[in-house]
Order: sequence, then structure tokens, then C-alpha cells
Amino acid sequence: MIWSIEESLPREKLRQIQTSRLIETVSKVYANVPLYKKKFDEIGLKPEDIKSIDDISKLPFTKKQDLRDSYPFGLFAVPNSQLVRIHSSSGTTGKPTVVGYTKNDINVWAEGIARVLTMGGVTNNDIVHIAYGYGLFTGGLGLHDGATLVGATVVPSSGGFTSRQAMLMKDFGATALACTPTFAMHILETAEQEGYDINRDFKLKCGIFGAEPTSRGLKDELAKRWGISYHDIYGLSEIIGPGVAGSCKHSNDLHIFEDHFYPEIIDPETLKPLPYGEKGELVITSLTKEALPIIRYRTGDVTILNAELCDCGRTQIKMKNIMGRVDDMLIVNGVNVFPSQVEHALSNIKEITLNYQIIVEKKGYLDKLEVMVEVTEDMPMDSIGALEQLQKKIQAELLNSLFIHSSIKLVEPRTIERSQGKAVRVIDKRSLK
Repeated sequence: MIWSIEESLPREKLRQIQTSRLIETVSKVYANVPLYKKKFDEIGLKPEDIKSIDDISKLPFTKKQDLRDSYPFGLFAVPNSQLVRIHSSSGTTGKPTVVGYTKNDINVWAEGIARVLTMGGVTNNDIVHIAYGYGLFTGGLGLHDGATLVGATVVPSSGGFTSRQAMLMKDFGATALACTPTFAMHILETAEQEGYDINRDFKLKCGIFGAEPTSRGLKDELAKRWGISYHDIYGLSEIIGPGVAGSCKHSNDLHIFEDHFYPEIIDPETLKPLPYGEKGELVITSLTKEALPIIRYRTGDVTILNAELCDCGRTQIKMKNIMGRVDDMLIVNGVNVFPSQVEHALSNIKEITLNYQIIVEKKGYLDKLEVMVEVTEDMPMDSIGALEQLQKKIQAELLNSLFIHSSIKLVEPRTIERSQGKAVRVIDKRSLK
């Protein structure tokens, strides 16, 4: 099943669409976004220099820092009167990355989600249980609008409350589950512990999973134990949210919806484009975004593009599952975390120093984040009550800044090993086998 005709267009027809949309986008950002006008002028590029999708390599890159520097609405290409929604992520230095949507942007976003759900066989006869977080993050509401467009019944359960998730999935007869893969496994294990019979009590037929790196082993185990087909979904809030790409039943790779999002692979060192089949950094240009059109956005995600035709009939480019990052970002239970975010939160607490380490490991199928931090010289290490209060204070600060739970380990001054070079801030004990 294919949702829209654009997914299976002949390549030449698709290129024509990409060219016309790129030309329009370039003209729009030059006229309406000061940052892009400045970037274009600095390299002597005019909108009329872009005559084909092949000219995309002439355009400057956009980085996450550009969004931070333009906080809150500096990259928006439309007046606020045309905005219908704003989303954001947690900020590295207290300021979030802000993205905006016009009514048409929401429609495009829902279209992308509808395509992925259709890959999973979801129709208007299905009940979609959405356990991605709702709110300023893009996961829950993005899946919600796409499932509504398909005509499915939506259960907007959001995250957490694992026992309740299992109960609602059983009682409401959910046939599709949308959440992070680790949370899907957590729900399953909780259901088994509480005495549910997975095959008898649940009606799931597919899962739409994303927001974090996942091993082939976990995917296979989820598919087998839930008795479902497993479908990846990929996206970034800076581009639009989840729904930039998804996997069908015929391939483990993800189809990129390149009539809306044009993909490139570049060498992260030289910034030169790489051909299909070579590993590098994924760069995406939005072709239809109105509120926040974005040019050659460096995602930081490492992958491979391939142009091999798929048995599903879709002709759009596929990408491998994300293989890693070119920066120091961590993904912890679906939430993006930078060490600089942790450091900024810790800097607000006077009883500790900024000598710290972030330790991430697996607890079952969930990620566990521990922050080990040195206290100041005058902090009494023999006062259990004072230490417990300080731990709670740090936990609350990190939760408020990162929207993620963590455990805190307080250690004496000069306990954390110093490095002769760059400080070792992150110890990632997870492994993807």
C-alpha cells in the first residue's frame, strides 16, 4: 500500500518537482530570512543562480547553532499571524531550538506520517496507540496528526505510566503502537510481569518506532515477541519532526520523502558531497516548508544513501539506519542530550564544581543516565541529609533543563580523573550489537 502518488513517481518527474520547489524555497529565504540573505551575499550567490536541483551544492549550510543564534523567531520566513503551532527542544544554554509551522506545514507533516503509517499497513480501521511524548517535543503531536489524516482511531496516551499503557492497549484493542523501541520493550516486559498473555490479550499488528538508535537484535525481538511488523520512522524537529523518512515491509532501509526533503551525504571534514553508497553526514533541505524553510541542514547523523529500487514500488531514495553522530550528542531514551546542556544546568548549583562525568548504560532495554559530579571543598561529605538534598536539587535542575530523569552520584573533590587533553565528559557503556 502506498499513501501518495509522489512516492512512486519516475525519477525524472521527481527531479522536476524538486527543482521547482528548490528555486521557490531559495527565493523565499533570500527575501524573508536575514540570516540566509547574509549567507548568500557573503558567497556572492543570488537566487537566480539556482536553476536546477543539481545546483544545491552551491548553497551554504545551516547548522543547529544558527537556530540558537536566531532565537526565537529569527529564521521564520512568515509573519506570526501565519503560524498555527510552535514546537521546541531543550536548549544547550537555557534557550531552546524553536520551530514554527503554518497550516500547510502541519499538512505536510501529517502527510509524511501518513506515508509511514501506510507502510505499516495502518488504515482507517486501525486503532493507533501513541506513546511518544506530547507537548513541545514533536513526537506525539506529529504522529497524532498523521494517524488522524489516515482516518485511524487515535489513543493519545503520551509517555510514562507503563502499566496504564498496557491496560489501555489491551482494553482499547490497539492495532498499532507508536513510541521509542525501548519503551515498546518496557511496555511488553511490564505486561508480561503483570500476567498478560501477549498473543491473546493484544491485537497489535505493527509498530512505528523511532527517536533513538536501535540494534537489529532489539528490532527483531520486538517484532517477534509482540508479533508485529517493525517500521522505523525518522525525522528532526529542525526539518519538520518525525515523518521525514520511514521503512516499508520490503526493506530495513528508510525511504526519504524527497519531494519534501532533499537529502545529501557529505564528508563532515571536507564538506564535499559524497556519492550514493558512501557513508557520511546526512544533510537535508526542506522543499515545501513555509514557516521555517531550511537550507542544507547538517543533521549530524551518519548514514548511507542508496538509489536501488524497492520491491514496494516506491522510487524515492533510501537511507540506512543512523550509524552514529559526528558531534557529541547523546540520545537517551529518545531525548537529545548534549554535555553542554548538562554543564549549563550544573553551573547553577553552588555546592558542586564543574568537574563531572555523564555515564549512560542500559538497564534492561531502557537507557540509564547517571551524572557523577564533585562537590566543593566546603561540602560536608559526612552529612547524609545534606547530600540527599543536594542530589534532589541537581536532579530537579537537570529534569527542568533536559526533560529527562537522571541519577546523581556525588563524589569528593579531585575524585574524577583529569585528562591531559580534552576532558572525558561522557562514558557511554551501551553497545549496539
